[in-house]
Amino acid sequence: MRTAFKSHDHVTWNTPQGETSGHIVRVITSRTTIDGHTVDASKSEPHYEVESEKSGKHAVHKGSALKHA
Repeated sequence: MRTAFKSHDHVTWNTPQGETSGHIVRVITSRTTIDGHTVDASKSEPHYEVESEKSGKHAVHKGSALKHA
């Protein structure tokens, strides 16, 4: 079963430096380009733009890489 996330959910994910946390900024449900990278998202396979609490930087992850905090 997949976990559904929505904007403003508090989540954690793994990075090379260890686990980090933040919140979901937006749900991406269509193919789009962000910072020169193509995100192949769809309504059935959404991707999530997250903002790190530590650095304030934004990244895009698949739902399988995120966990509710």
